[in-house]
Amino acid sequence: MALPARPARTETVPAPPTPSSSASVPAPPTRGPAPWWRRRPAWAPRATAAWGVTYATAQTLWAATGTAVPMAGDRRTPAALQLLLAALALLAAAVGLATTRPLTRRARRAVGGTLVVLIPALGWGVIGLPLYVVVLMSGSGLESATGLAHLLLLTPGTALLGMVAVSYRRRGRGRCPRCGHPHPGDGEGPLSHPDASTAPRGTRLAAYALLCGLLPWSVVKTVWLLGGDAIGVSGEAWQREMEADATGGARALASVGVDVTVLAALLGVFLTLGLTHRWGQVFPRWTLPLADRRVPRLLPLIPAWLTGFALALYGTLLTCGALLMAAGVLSKPEPEGVFTTGSGLAWMVAFGGLAFGGLGWGLLVAARSYAGRTRPRCVSGAGAVKQPSTHVS
Repeated sequence: MALPARPARTETVPAPPTPSSSASVPAPPTRGPAPWWRRRPAWAPRATAAWGVTYATAQTLWAATGTAVPMAGDRRTPAALQLLLAALALLAAAVGLATTRPLTRRARRAVGGTLVVLIPALGWGVIGLPLYVVVLMSGSGLESATGLAHLLLLTPGTALLGMVAVSYRRRGRGRCPRCGHPHPGDGEGPLSHPDASTAPRGTRLAAYALLCGLLPWSVVKTVWLLGGDAIGVSGEAWQREMEADATGGARALASVGVDVTVLAALLGVFLTLGLTHRWGQVFPRWTLPLADRRVPRLLPLIPAWLTGFALALYGTLLTCGALLMAAGVLSKPEPEGVFTTGSGLAWMVAFGGLAFGGLGWGLLVAARSYAGRTRPRCVSGAGAVKQPSTHVS
């Protein structure tokens, strides 16, 4: 006798709750475009074009009126070189606008090669930036107001060309021209910033080793200011020269044994340490109104890049000259000023090369790490859901 079949067992699946006024589903957050200063790939080419026309006009007027613009030492910039710089600035304006247009493969290569040539050709004058910074900090009088005006006009142009080159290179590789990461979208939305971090141990050790090049130069200058003798220079003679040449704050600092150039170097050391440690990305507690807030990314990067390139180039040239003098390829300089021997002046050239080159390359190493660790991502590419806050945890 067959057993009756067991009825099939059914499970009741509860229906999803109906949204009500008391428990409504929040709408996804709306995102507007990023502020204009964060959309650099959009405005940097046009700003470069405007800068190129302005710089070319200034150089042409200086050449036509015979205005003295210092070039190196007591030499002034020839009128022919000023007209050449004006032509290069107009070329930079045209190339900046060309980066925003669809180009053939050959034209893209030409634009990229032109940018590679224009940046060092126009940016060589930025090497004088640290000197003017030291002069302004010390309160000493400017030797040439036109030289300062030229530097203030040239520096933003170099920075703009760098921005255009970076965006153009990223766009050519199929990446976002703003954040450098591959993602869909126009790259004009909000940004997601990474958490604060410390540079890798190898980067920190490399930066610290380069900063050690400051020691011989700073020790010798401090010995002179304290009245001691070193490398054929009398401390009394050095103090008399400092009192005669220095003015304002530089003279006051020299009277208590502080060289303003050594003080400026210490600021460079402080900047290097900030670039390699977490407190360089988050304002420390002693900055009461800004404590625990994120440091704007370009605030330390712009002075680090500009000053680092200038110091690295100048220090490398001095170091190469000192090595050539030590090898006998170049003759030792004749003693001048407070230096009583040519060998003492040669030693000071070597110390200056180690100091400026070490600080410059240290800033560049630290800035490269900082730029990589703090590079934001577009929210569309990072897949973030929450708008990043101004505080960094």
